[in-house]
Amino acid sequence: MITFPVVTSTLSETELGYFIKKIYELTEDYNCKLFRTGLNHTYFISNNETKFIFRVYCYKWRTKIEIEQELELLNLLKKNSLSVSYPISDTNGNFIQEINAPEGIRYGVLFSFASGEKMRFMSNEVCYSIGTIMAKIHSVTENKKTARVNYDSEILLSESYNHLKSFFSEELEEMKFLKELGDKIPKRINESNLRENKNGIVHLDIWYDNLSVNNENEITIFDFDNCGNGLLILDVGYFCKQLFFIESDKNEYESKTKSFLNGYQKIRYLSEEEIKLIPEVGASIFVFYLGVQAQRFDWSNIFFTENYLKMFVGRIRNWMEYYETRRTNGN
Repeated sequence: MITFPVVTSTLSETELGYFIKKIYELTEDYNCKLFRTGLNHTYFISNNETKFIFRVYCYKWRTKIEIEQELELLNLLKKNSLSVSYPISDTNGNFIQEINAPEGIRYGVLFSFASGEKMRFMSNEVCYSIGTIMAKIHSVTENKKTARVNYDSEILLSESYNHLKSFFSEELEEMKFLKELGDKIPKRINESNLRENKNGIVHLDIWYDNLSVNNENEITIFDFDNCGNGLLILDVGYFCKQLFFIESDKNEYESKTKSFLNGYQKIRYLSEEEIKLIPEVGASIFVFYLGVQAQRFDWSNIFFTENYLKMFVGRIRNWMEYYETRRTNGN
């Protein structure tokens, strides 16, 4: 009987627990539980007192160098007293573990646990705090570069569209709309003439699912898997775009966005040119994540359908139309 190769395996939580307890010298009362699979696989490592996160990167999703750069950024932010989930080394001082999975070598990293709770419906105070910590992160990463992807219009829009062409007809109205965005948005960004100091290392995925909030509205940011180089306003635009679809009441959206931007600008100045780009950069990242879902069809196939494309692109269209209306009305 032929043994078929696999694309992505799910590691046994029991065996992974034994492995982690050994190399990190954790006590026997620690348990390992699979939390979720996705772009990467996440496990909880915990006992009655302490909790950690162990991330197993999917095969060939990130190179070892890319992971090293992510961890270097996290250690830099931790050194600057910023509240992020940071990597923990094993007893030999190694941050990255190599795991011989059925599909090939996969990498694993143990992270500190971000205490608090996920909060989908955030108060103005929480939005303010998120803006503040985002700006503090940007103050550290401004003008820095990492040996990872450069998030320009080619990567965010053009390449993402090309990935989608493998799954959807270019004759679909949604695909035509994405193609149109790919032509319009780079022009708008180029016309803004942002100065060089508006670039740096970005997270690219700061939203409620990747942060924890404690009782004092203090924020801990985690999941820097998509960090790379780009305009710092990308992070701002993406958070606003996520908030737009959480808040069906757009008066609430405007109020909470104002709080978020006030928190950000308490720490770091946003130019008028940057603020005007929020609609375009928010849309760009949403197109990018559609492209990621096409690249990782092994993970996304349960929902990656034509109906999903219509829903997802409909959200991008609503976002862009909302801001076009505001611009027309002089807001």
